[in-house]
Amino acid sequence: MRNFKSGSWTAVLLLLAPLALQAQEEERLDPDRGLPLEPARWARFTTSEGTWISLDVSPDGQTIVFDLVGDLYSMPITGGEATRLTSGMGYDMQPRFSPDGEQIVFVSDRSGDNNVWLMPSAGGEPRQLSKGVGSYFLSPDWMPDGKYVIVSRAVGLGPFGGLEKLWLYHIDGGTGLEMVGGSAGQRMLGAAVDAEGRYIWYAQRIGTWQYNAIFPQYQIWMYDRKTGTRTPMTNRYGSAFRPVLSPDGQLLAYGSRDDADTGLRLRELDSGKERWLAYPIQRDDMESTASMDVLPGYSFTPDSEALVISYGGGIWRVPVDGSDPVEIPFTANAEIAIGPEVEFEYPIEDTPTFTVKQIRDARASPDGSTIVFTALDRLYVADHPDGEPRRLTSEEVGEFQPVWSPDGQYVAYVTWDQDAGEGHIRRVSAGGGSPTNLTTVPAYYQQPAWSPDGERIVAVRSTARTVRESLGTNASAQAAEFIWIPATGGDETLIGPTLGRRAPHFTRDPDRIYYYGSLRADPIPGSPPSPGGFGTGLSSARWDDTDKRGHLSVTARANISAGSFRNGSRRSETSDLVLPQEDFDEREPSEIDFRLGAGLVQMAPQGDWALAAVGDDLYAVLVPDVGPSVPTIEVGKPDSAAVPAYKLNDLGVEFPSWGADGRTVHWWLGNALFTYDLDAAAADPDYAPSEQQIEVAADRDIPQGTVVLRGARAITMNGDEIVENADVVVTDNRIVSVAAGPGEVPEGATVIDVAGKTIVPGFVDTHAHMWNLWTLHWARSWIYEANLAYGVTTTRDPQTATTDVLSYEDLVRAGRMVGPRVYSTGPGVFSQDFISSYDHALDVLTKYSRYYDTKTFKMYMTGNRRQRQWLIMASRELGLMPTTEGGLEYRLNLTHAIDGYPGIEHSLPIVPAYNDVVELFAESGTVNSPTLLVTYGGPWVENYFYTRWDIFGDEKLTHFTPRRELDNKARRLQTEGPGAGAWFMEDEYAHPKHAGWLAELVEGGGRTGVGSHGQLQGLGFHWELWAMQSGGMSEHDALRAATLMGAEAIGLGGDLGSIEPGKLADLVILDANPLDDIRNTNTVHQVMMNGRLYDGDTLDELWPRQRSAPHEAWRHIAPNVRAGMKGGER
Repeated sequence: MRNFKSGSWTAVLLLLAPLALQAQEEERLDPDRGLPLEPARWARFTTSEGTWISLDVSPDGQTIVFDLVGDLYSMPITGGEATRLTSGMGYDMQPRFSPDGEQIVFVSDRSGDNNVWLMPSAGGEPRQLSKGVGSYFLSPDWMPDGKYVIVSRAVGLGPFGGLEKLWLYHIDGGTGLEMVGGSAGQRMLGAAVDAEGRYIWYAQRIGTWQYNAIFPQYQIWMYDRKTGTRTPMTNRYGSAFRPVLSPDGQLLAYGSRDDADTGLRLRELDSGKERWLAYPIQRDDMESTASMDVLPGYSFTPDSEALVISYGGGIWRVPVDGSDPVEIPFTANAEIAIGPEVEFEYPIEDTPTFTVKQIRDARASPDGSTIVFTALDRLYVADHPDGEPRRLTSEEVGEFQPVWSPDGQYVAYVTWDQDAGEGHIRRVSAGGGSPTNLTTVPAYYQQPAWSPDGERIVAVRSTARTVRESLGTNASAQAAEFIWIPATGGDETLIGPTLGRRAPHFTRDPDRIYYYGSLRADPIPGSPPSPGGFGTGLSSARWDDTDKRGHLSVTARANISAGSFRNGSRRSETSDLVLPQEDFDEREPSEIDFRLGAGLVQMAPQGDWALAAVGDDLYAVLVPDVGPSVPTIEVGKPDSAAVPAYKLNDLGVEFPSWGADGRTVHWWLGNALFTYDLDAAAADPDYAPSEQQIEVAADRDIPQGTVVLRGARAITMNGDEIVENADVVVTDNRIVSVAAGPGEVPEGATVIDVAGKTIVPGFVDTHAHMWNLWTLHWARSWIYEANLAYGVTTTRDPQTATTDVLSYEDLVRAGRMVGPRVYSTGPGVFSQDFISSYDHALDVLTKYSRYYDTKTFKMYMTGNRRQRQWLIMASRELGLMPTTEGGLEYRLNLTHAIDGYPGIEHSLPIVPAYNDVVELFAESGTVNSPTLLVTYGGPWVENYFYTRWDIFGDEKLTHFTPRRELDNKARRLQTEGPGAGAWFMEDEYAHPKHAGWLAELVEGGGRTGVGSHGQLQGLGFHWELWAMQSGGMSEHDALRAATLMGAEAIGLGGDLGSIEPGKLADLVILDANPLDDIRNTNTVHQVMMNGRLYDGDTLDELWPRQRSAPHEAWRHIAPNVRAGMKGGER
């Protein structure tokens, strides 16, 4: 069964009393709320350069105020030593002087949310001006009268929030007013106001951003406050953004691109003449979310004779007459507060056995005495509550989704046999033994359910071809239909197409089948839409799929009082990418109610109650009989639900099911079974569900024997050590010694000649999306095999969407599946988790520390800064090393490093970065895995390689990658995102600039990891590594990033990442030396994974066993038939 966390979001109209709204607003504006994380470290350094410095010149022309890595500074217009005006954990930015020079307005998250603040220009205590929760503010400036501040504000929460519009705030308070209007899909940034306050110039675009952007992206518009008209003022291919007006009203400056670089243009407003003033300058941020505007803030001098702007890390005075610019030197003594270190070592065990991490699809027997479940993709049973698990069959095919017969005598389940390429429904005695096929036609079967009279079994059926041809997670969408078979076996009877329904089940009524999913009941004339606009719920139908009835829809209103998440974005369904929001809600934020729809609703056997899984929460809900209409029950606050409802859990939920008595409920997390007794809970206000860990022991795959790899060059990653003509001795799965040879051969050892080769540690992919088939699992994964063949021996998937990866991890660890070491974060922690407190953060993360045992999790742009700090604090207490989503937001990335998060996924979109950011990352220890193949802030590097690589002529690539996968990716290059480009001139690619920052980061003591993002399994790791090295990083440092740095980034550096005695034997034997040319990493001759040696071109095992890799049917799918036109025919 799929993970239920992906329940549906919907925005519906709020019908709340005014008092309730007032109470909620008071809760949001609690003045005591702020940033909970206390600094524990400091990045102290003196710098004369800075990254993305926004600045302003005082009205008297004597002072510059600017931001630097989240603090504000001031200095004389002539330069010199800067005085720090703000400090602490809050990220302060974009300062602007008031017209009288007495105050500074700026943006800060010091309240826990992003808001607008004021402070005395000479320094002093800041005062909060805006009181937004979940809002986003950018580029504040003053109206000429000094009584109002104008700012870009995105109002609303999450995917239903709007984009930035221009708002006015009076300096004495108030909630602010939107002033320009415009459609919901228009984004307005960086307002500049003329001296009379009539005309407002700003940059505008449609939507948030665009991957692989095609220009133009922004243009400058002007709003006339007197007439209310909006007029476009530019039409440049290179876009136009960040307008600034001269104090004398004669000039307009703005940013634009020419070729691949950004420059500053100057327009004479009277004549309309334009010219370039400075080129190139700081690269703009219009190819990401521009979270600090498209350019840093800059300013005219009061006499309008020059612009003061930051580029190249410095601050410059640029005369408007085109004469030579003058650098304004500065020195800043930075003192950046950083959270506590969150870094742990996770030793890799070598015990002969291990406990399986995940139990799936468990069901209690009708009498409650026995649990049947799937572990390692095989059926087990265990007495409840304290029995030892035991296999139910001796079959060696995948066994999934078991269900009990009503009398408890049999178990029915579905199979998938990858060698045969087919599945069946089978039945086995509850006491074990040989199973029998109940189906006569091989297919892809799922979700069996036994009718209460014991006569029939219902299931979902798709053709087996859908799995055989599947490339990834979901193979059941094509022509899926409900069928039934006799419980003793026989021909199948079609019920009807699934039509968005799933999870068939029964009450005690044998004449109706219940489903969850799309409601297909006929609408009742005169009744309102049902249910509440969701279109999903609990329904039932007769055996011939007639008499469809809707019964119940369940939602939970989101708790947004603690904050929420970024506007204008959504999540990809196929990776961890954040995507631009395409549709925007036109309603006012006060009208929008954020609810999460149930991912599953299941009727109890008695037909009176239902289970509802909403996100990570599980509820029991009384099912009301209100006639033919379908009620929607809101369960977010069960005490105030329309019918009796109870929240059953605190820590998460998977695979929920009713006990046969309809009064007990079971669910799982990892290998732990939770049982909830509704009657006991009703009698005891302190009731807590029981918990039982099911420990299935499996043999750990550890080879036996000793081998000497003789004669190669060993690049050990033990410092700069390189051992020529090395003997690398491996016993079982550990390295015993590495030394110049030839040395003495241990007794009984096998010697393998690798003279002339180069040995490096196994590659570590720190961002490896390897999404295999979900629900029913592959027995072999082409994705895993492709990565291993290209030398990737350890992987970390940062966001898996479901927990199927835990079972795949078990299979690899047990040696039942060939592949690299599989680590993951599990499903991400998103804003829809609505972290409400530090204690709540502990509850949410306990899933990962105690039950999933992932050692990590992905903090995916979760809420506001306060919520993200609660999560990193909880991580430290629970011993987790989280990583984070970069999200195309530079400010977000820097606050991750400041808060002490160990990792950031994806490239930091703004380049170049200077000493200030290098110092921050070196001190915080935050590891960036840039995934340049899907570059944030420029064209994707995978496009670069696809247009330069002979994809279909690469024999190894086509051997390990299904043809359909390569067709999808390379025959007609396509990218994710509306209107995105796929071919770019070479100078348009930004990855050399990103790679330059990575080289400086590593040189400055920081760390980076190589993450292929699953873009092209196996070879994609090398493409990513080569792109990362293209900015000047040494070959040895690049190899360190691909091995030891990556291992350390995920807490495994004690066992992996270098060739040293005692470490695990994960090695890559190359035909050529990558220190001569980094592209020699793709000359993989052999791969050793956990002591087993494989051929790099076939994955035939060479030592200690000698056996060929299995044949894969998908390798031979080219048409080979007699019919059809022959060569030369027309």
